[in-house]
Amino acid sequence: MTSSQTSKKQELPPTAWAVLGLLSFPGERTGYELKKWADSSLRFFYWSPAISQIYAELRRLEELGYAASARSGPEEVRAKRRYAITEAGREALAGWASDTADAGPPVLKHGLLLRIWLGHLAEPKRLRAMVEDHVERTRGELAAVREAMEHAADVPEWAFPVLALRWSERQHLAELDLAGALLDDLREAAARTADAAPGAGEQAARDASGAGEGPAGTTA
Repeated sequence: MTSSQTSKKQELPPTAWAVLGLLSFPGERTGYELKKWADSSLRFFYWSPAISQIYAELRRLEELGYAASARSGPEEVRAKRRYAITEAGREALAGWASDTADAGPPVLKHGLLLRIWLGHLAEPKRLRAMVEDHVERTRGELAAVREAMEHAADVPEWAFPVLALRWSERQHLAELDLAGALLDDLREAAARTADAAPGAGEQAARDASGAGEGPAGTTA
């Protein structure tokens, strides 16, 4: 490996390692197939790169000698290229995966909580509706995680990906519990608003409690 390649190796972003990780499992795959696989697995605990990012990283990995491609059609038909990890790529990936350096804290960007943070500018009824929508969306994601787990359960090579998906299942269950607690918190906040401004507070309390109805269930 040249000094230029060594420098590039040191500067590889996590997305490059993630794409190389997808290639580390048996078989050759096109960029499109890698995108589909990332959407059905990787996104549940990390994220799914855009197809343009995947192709950009595949080019970079080829330049480093970490991946190789074979074409089943004309060279200009990029979607027909099938990629596989090389021995150098597997060695580099194993070194990165085994690195004892701190992987860093998880990055949380919770759009719902950003809006809750700005709740003093919103109607309590709208805040509650946002949380309930989040509950339904999370239930859908949980079902997708469980489907991915079932699909991977009987494949020996996917034993460790199943562990990551199992963690994601627990994370989504915890998210449902947190949403239920947040609905309770919204009711309490509305009650405090009622104490501070009795005239407007009664309506705010009714809005936040769903006009007397109980909170939407959050049990998976």
